[in-house]
Amino acid sequence: QVQLVESGGGLVQPGGSLRLSCTRSGTIFSINVMGWYRQAPGKQREGVAKIIGRDSIIYADSVKGRFTISSDNAKTTVWLQMNSLTPEDTAVYYCYSNLRTQPSDSGRVYWGQGTQVTVSS
Repeated sequence: QVQLVESGGGLVQPGGSLRLSCTRSGTIFSINVMGWYRQAPGKQREGVAKIIGRDSIIYADSVKGRFTISSDNAKTTVWLQMNSLTPEDTAVYYCYSNLRTQPSDSGRVYWGQGTQVTVSS
């Protein structure tokens, strides 16, 4: 069974940095997308960054130039390096992956449990 486990959240001062990690376990056939969403209290869920296929990367405008998504070759682990953090980045960050566990699968989205990021002085 596929599981995604995030780590690396916490409290950081404005202007600081955090690095989130998401580690995947379980047997898969292929990965279509791996990425990060976030959800702040009272706000809609927002896509932050994603890796499509082998190495196509897309960022939300709100994080371009500050956040960097990366992964190992097997996409067992995906990281989100977050720099120049502001209070507006405060949210629960969720790792997700659209993947296939068998060749006959059409693809299914799996989610991590979320990790809290709080940016405050």
